[in-house]
This record gives sequence, structure tokens and C-alpha cells, in this order.
Amino acid sequence: MRPYRTEFTRALVDVGRARRQHQPPRRQVVIVGAGIAGLRAAERLRERGFDGSIVFVGDEPHKPYNRTPLSKQLLAQTGRLTDLRLPVYRELDALWRLGTRALGLDLARQRLLLPRGEELAYDGLVIATGVEARHLPGAPLWSEHVWSLRDLADARGLSRRLALGVRHVAIVGTGFIGCEVASSLRKRGIEVSLIGRGKALMASAIGGKVGTLMTRVHRRNHVNLLLGRNPVRWGTADSPASDRTPAGVGVRIWLDDGSRLDADAAVIAVGALPAVRWLLGSGLDISDGVLTTASCHGVVREGTATGVVPSVVAAGDVARWPNLMIDATPRRVEHWITASEHGQAAADALLLGPGQAPPFTPLPRFWTEQFGVRLQGVGRPGLADTCRLAEGSPRALEFVACYLRAGTVVGAVGCNAGARLLEYADLIGLPLHPRPELIGSLPGPVPAAA
Repeated sequence: MRPYRTEFTRALVDVGRARRQHQPPRRQVVIVGAGIAGLRAAERLRERGFDGSIVFVGDEPHKPYNRTPLSKQLLAQTGRLTDLRLPVYRELDALWRLGTRALGLDLARQRLLLPRGEELAYDGLVIATGVEARHLPGAPLWSEHVWSLRDLADARGLSRRLALGVRHVAIVGTGFIGCEVASSLRKRGIEVSLIGRGKALMASAIGGKVGTLMTRVHRRNHVNLLLGRNPVRWGTADSPASDRTPAGVGVRIWLDDGSRLDADAAVIAVGALPAVRWLLGSGLDISDGVLTTASCHGVVREGTATGVVPSVVAAGDVARWPNLMIDATPRRVEHWITASEHGQAAADALLLGPGQAPPFTPLPRFWTEQFGVRLQGVGRPGLADTCRLAEGSPRALEFVACYLRAGTVVGAVGCNAGARLLEYADLIGLPLHPRPELIGSLPGPVPAAA
């Protein structure tokens, strides 16, 4: 795709000009991405009285659905497809272009580029394309024995594979998705081996101390933990002859400690990348997602010059913005609840413009349930340099932990704590002075060997 350099230079505006020149979209808003952020953006547009056209462009063939059950109820066979339905709170009167992949963006002409040379004009654009599964170098790209789990097609394909009598599944990745899949498969009596580079599960999100407790929960439920290790070579039953596995072995994984693991199938859950490749050459800053202002407006960059595009907003997992509740550093947040709120804020920002739209300052919230243990979190625990027990008993798996950075609370995690966690949400941004007897009472990391 050729860049529109002359037009792009004219499209580069500073914040002051954006404020003076902003005109609310009157005719057509295009929403790229048919997920929760895009859906809530459309609802908010109608709620605010926008009566122009709304067009969804989504590469999946489905209207927005709930992704959270994919690694939980659906794989554990405790849920149904009806659990994926999302409530729609407003009559949208929208045009749905499903199964259509966006190929590019011409900012100056306000055109979305589609397959077969089609261009779709917009007065306002909401970028809500979410994320795509991160590929693990060396892993097979196309195999009936190796899966990721990002969308409904992945969940259906993996479920079909499991139905063929799979007895042992290898999972690469020890974040939320990998651990939830492990829990779901163990409920079905399937043997699970969980491979990860760290010493504790989910440590990048909830810290090593709480991650250590969840590591012990998985061990007690007979998950084979291969921690501190990394895959270096793969073979599958449908690989070329040089890497094909013996009869009866679906996938073979060689690890960097010299060991080897055989399984019937594998799931790769090593995180996600923002879906921004279609924006290459557009002028938008797409380093680790679509960079936006605190009010959700897209940022363009040419050399050292930056500017704001009033007609473009971004929301959900694909957006990188400064949450001023935490600090001024732009970051992405991959939480379902935040994506829903982000879509609403982006729609407001599109209507109000950069001069009037308030900053989007949500309190990130997340949850996971594994082996009957429910973790709920608020804020950004992954930014902390210290974790302190606030109340409860780690031994009984009923507690609240506070996460601090330079002495200031940046997050909290509750384990089977219910509504008690909400009391700590108000502490975010404030210094915490825990009781001396609680300091250091959470256990440290566990050994890497299973």
C-alpha cells in the first residue's frame, strides 16, 4: 500500500488546530472490528442522538459475542453456545460487513480500504480491531494438532480435536488463557502439561507471590508444570517427513533443557499482538497498538512531529493510551470490562472532539477462575514493585493483596474475596501503610521443577 505523503502532511494537525477545526460526524461512522468495544461504541453513538449511518467492518463472520467463556465454560463443557450471546442495549440500525478484512486507511481522504479495490468513506472512524494470537517461533502454522484460542473458530476447532479421544494436551504459556485452559481440561479428566519460562503462573499480571499460590493450586490438581523452560523444536503427526512424529503421537515438543514432551495436541497461549498490520502506511502511530490521546483520539506521527486526528478514535485491546488514573505512560489493557467501557468513551470522544472530550480514566478490572479459585483484580498489579497482604489468609486462599509502586497503590487482587476487593479500589493512587505484621506474609516463588 503506497503512503499518501502529501495528503498525510496536510492531515498532520496539532492539538490546538484539532480543537478549533473539529466537526462532529454527521453522515457516516465506520467501526472497524465487530467485538465488544465496537458494539458498545455503536450503542453510545445512538444513545447520544447520532442518526447517521453506522457501518461495522469485521473479519469474523459473526456479530459481536462474549469471548470470556471460550477458555472457561466452553472447553470445560459446562457452558453452551448461548453463553456467548451479548446483550444489545440500543437499536443500532447498522450495516454489518462481516467476513470483510480492512486492508488500509487513507486518513487525508477519510477512506477505509477494503478488498477488491473497494473504498468506504467515513466521517468518523472507530478502530476496534482487538488483538490476534502471538505466534511462537518454530511452532507449526497449520496443524490439526496445534491450536491457539483467540476466537470462536479456534474454540470450535479445538473442541472437535478434543472430542476425538485426546488424553494429553501440552499448553505453552502460563498467563490467564493458558492457566484457564489447563483448569478446563483437567475438569474433563484430560492430562495437562503446562510449559512456561517463568517460575510462577501468571506472574506478569498478578506478581510472583500470588502467582506462586496459583502455581501450588495447579500442582495440587495434577497439572504437570514444566516451568523455566522454552520450546525449541516441534514435530506433529501432519508435519513433513523430517519432523513427523511416530504413530500415536500428535505433537512432540523439544525443550531448551534437553527434555522432550509427547502429547496428543497442543495449545499455544503466549499472549497477543494488536491487530494493526492493516494500518501500515496510514500515518497513525501503531507501535504496540494504535496510540491515542488520553481522550481516545488517534495520533499521527511523521518524524518527530505528532498530531491528533479528530475523526479517528481507537478503543479496546488495540488501543494504547495514557490512563491518567495510573500515570501518563500510554499502555494497552487487554481486559473485557475495560474494552466495553473504552468503546463508550471513544464514541463520546468522536462526537465531542479533542477539545471537549474528557480523558478516559477507567479502573481496570479482571477476573479468572481456576480449579474453583476465583481471582479478581483492579488497577494494574503488573506495574507494582511490591506486593503486600491487606487482609485474609493466603493458606486458606481467602485474601486481598495490595500492589504498590514506589509506595503508592497501583492495584489489588482478591482471592475468593468477593465484594471485599471493592474496598481497595478507592486506594489506587494513594500511599499505603500496612500493618507491620502483614508485611512479607505472602509466600515467595516456588521452585521451577514440577
